[in-house]
Amino acid sequence: MLYKKKWPLIIFLVPSLIFLVVFLYIPFLQNIKNSLFDMTTPVLMPGQTWKFIGLENYKKMFTDPDLKIAVWNSLKMMGLTIIFQVGIAFVLAVLVSNVKRGQQFFRTVYFFPIVISATAIGLIFKLFYNYNGGMLNQLLAVFGQDPVNWLKPTLAFFMVSIPTLWSYVGFYFVIILTGLSDIPDDIYEAASIDGCSKVKQVFYITIPMLRGVLCTCIVLAVTGALKVFDLPWVLVPNGAPQGLTHFLGTYMYQSTFGMNNFDYGSALAVLIVILGIAVSKVINAVVKPDKDR
Repeated sequence: MLYKKKWPLIIFLVPSLIFLVVFLYIPFLQNIKNSLFDMTTPVLMPGQTWKFIGLENYKKMFTDPDLKIAVWNSLKMMGLTIIFQVGIAFVLAVLVSNVKRGQQFFRTVYFFPIVISATAIGLIFKLFYNYNGGMLNQLLAVFGQDPVNWLKPTLAFFMVSIPTLWSYVGFYFVIILTGLSDIPDDIYEAASIDGCSKVKQVFYITIPMLRGVLCTCIVLAVTGALKVFDLPWVLVPNGAPQGLTHFLGTYMYQSTFGMNNFDYGSALAVLIVILGIAVSKVINAVVKPDKDR
């Protein structure tokens, strides 16, 4: 055994466990409780209690048109994160791993968006998309084109998705690049001697050897898509236009704090957690990160 005395481990584990229980598990259980009561009354009178309504908030979800939009947008974002966030990060990591000089430069450049807050990125892209004087419309004006409303209903989702996806590519890039560094060079050298091209090496060596890393990145990406909030909220507050850019995170926030519907907002939070667990289980079952190579 690495540690013969276990009590030093307990000293370090217990504080973090207490922190998780107090700030994560207890609030989550309280959230479930709140979703079962009618909390639309702003102030309770002395001796008054919240009215128990059972599963009414969960039944309401099946007939809520705004929630359907939010769920559909979140599902689309989940697919886009796999293709563009993890996919682009994988391609960049493979390319950079083959660069012998200047690799640290590319690591820094691609990771840089992570250190910028999502709020700042949202404000930057809001200036890009601005109808009057925005950078994109200024470029169109140079070529004699009319300005475009980049956040109109037909374009809003895609224009919100672009900065949301771009901001986290560097995060998965670093994870995948670290995983690539653990693959022995001898394997690639043996494949090259046998006449295996670089492209075939990616499919027959790199991807199988990175199965666990890619699975982790995909799980993080799709669960992150379920929780996306700050950047879309800054770029298009309240799901503008017409609620078409609502995601589960933004709709939960608006329901809770915008409409003061705390019980329904709590039910939406429970839904997000359940979907996150279910999706991660499905991905692990499909990708099978522990499968023998």
